Amino acid sequence: MDYRITLMGTGTSIGIPVPGCKCSTCRSIDKRNRRSRCSAFIEAAGEKILIDTSPELRLQALSAGIDRLDAVFWTHGHADHLHGLDDLRALSRDKPIPGYASQETCDEIKTRFDYLWKNTQRGGGKARINLRAVAPGEPVQVGPLQIMPIPLKHGNLQVFGWRCGPIAYITDTSEIPQTSYPLLENLKILVIGALRFKNHSTHFTVEQALEEIKKIRPERAYLTHISHEVSHRQLMKGTPRWVYPARDGLTLKTRE
Repeated sequence: MDYRITLMGTGTSIGIPVPGCKCSTCRSIDKRNRRSRCSAFIEAAGEKILIDTSPELRLQALSAGIDRLDAVFWTHGHADHLHGLDDLRALSRDKPIPGYASQETCDEIKTRFDYLWKNTQRGGGKARINLRAVAPGEPVQVGPLQIMPIPLKHGNLQVFGWRCGPIAYITDTSEIPQTSYPLLENLKILVIGALRFKNHSTHFTVEQALEEIKKIRPERAYLTHISHEVSHRQLMKGTPRWVYPARDGLTLKTRE
């Protein structure tokens, strides 16, 4: 089976360039340093799956040519991964989209987007989501595809990564529990967050991400959720040949 993943956004919570910042990365003319908030789009077996609804979702969807979605999965409820949810209106006009997340993230969605489940006046319409809480390690079936939640730690917060066939997608992470490593075996492609070189309390540094890649041993790995403290060129120089810095719009293909 053929798999295709498009990394629609690869930046941190405020994107790059950062408003008002004059650092070399934010002033760079290298288009690879322009990073919107994180999201990913997976296509396989005729199914189209979105991971996270970033604040730039409308523009990302147009750029990726998304014309429908068969499911949406959320890693966690932070604004940069969730607050583009309203942009699902156009893609859920014909029928509701199944949406999956942890119970905690589902509660966040229902709180922040409570109007979606209220009886309100007709206007421009509302995103129609059939939201379902998923337990850690409980697979979700989307057509012939099995999507597996990967329990992770983001500081003290319990979050999910998601695995679809030979691809695993992990963004905001500071620890992979020992029990999650078996869910990450035999990967062709691993996408993993690597915030910056300096330590951070809730994110892997570049060095920590590289250590995790060594443990997981995918065929290829791509660093995402990159801050403006790190340029694309710096990452290219500082990573092994089979580890790459991601960039917005990068499409990867593999087979299972």
